[in-house]
Amino acid sequence: MTEWIGTANHGFASLAMEELRRMIQGIKFTQLIAGEVFRIDVPLNREEMLAKLQESEPIFLRHIQPIDRIVPIQGNADDLQALSELVRHARMRWENGSTAIHLRRVEGTSFPYSAADTKAVLDAVIMELGGETTMQSPEQILSIFAGQSELYVGWGTPAEQLSDWPGGAIRFQREDDQISRAKFKLLEAERAFKLYLETFREALDIGAAPGGWTQLLLERGLRVTSVDPAELHPKLAAYPRLTALKKNASDVQFAPGTFDLLVCDMSWSPMQMAKLVLEKADALRDGAAAVITVKLMHKKPLQTIRDVVSKLETVFELRKAKQLFHNRDEITLYLVKR
Repeated sequence: MTEWIGTANHGFASLAMEELRRMIQGIKFTQLIAGEVFRIDVPLNREEMLAKLQESEPIFLRHIQPIDRIVPIQGNADDLQALSELVRHARMRWENGSTAIHLRRVEGTSFPYSAADTKAVLDAVIMELGGETTMQSPEQILSIFAGQSELYVGWGTPAEQLSDWPGGAIRFQREDDQISRAKFKLLEAERAFKLYLETFREALDIGAAPGGWTQLLLERGLRVTSVDPAELHPKLAAYPRLTALKKNASDVQFAPGTFDLLVCDMSWSPMQMAKLVLEKADALRDGAAAVITVKLMHKKPLQTIRDVVSKLETVFELRKAKQLFHNRDEITLYLVKR
């Protein structure tokens, strides 16, 4: 039996738990933050659990942290002392590369210290032991979740925890010329799917307005054809590599093999979106990538996802389906044309 803390986007914890129930018999859950964070008790050892997640990563599980130690919260300086001693007793871990300290907390916890103060103290202990600390791209993470009366502490790599951000809550800084926050979704998809957008040449953006995804693709150096009956943001007119078609995508035809990337972030019926993407599949080269958001409008989101993926897989191979941190009532698909 091992214990973990799972995190999903707010309101989607029940779906993350349902996916895990279907993967693992005998799994049990305890809610820590309503609709978002939950404790997992699973009849598997650490290696077995991680293998399960690697074999079939759940769509709605954004982050997972092992519970290697549970420390009672005293509500005073003894808490930081207890964490420091825990770090000292695990001194062999700090020889395995750079370490990041991540602290999250439940509302109303009696743990009195901020993430910054906790990190400062534990960073100092790790460096005292000859280890290296970092905030970005760590090789391992010491995760601490402050519950109502206990600290749940666990170690793992970013891959094991599904993210190198605390709780998988990746943050991007808004830029002065940014057209919309939708840009963050494609930025996160680029990281999550290891896409490297600059390696593509010709992109088709279906349902592009106001142009957040088009803007990022242009910034990466791609030639972009955007299709939407609505207006794009005027800032995009400065890009000579943009072809903007103010039309419905169903009314536009392209020569076969024109594009090596298709993106679609339309607020539309999932099955209608899938139908439209398939209509444009001939315009994609073999091996072209597609990044598509699926709006979860119906009462049975898992069934909706299965239906959409089944339809798209007549032409595409699904590489990954994930609810990213910047998704709201939707998930993101990464597919490759067969």
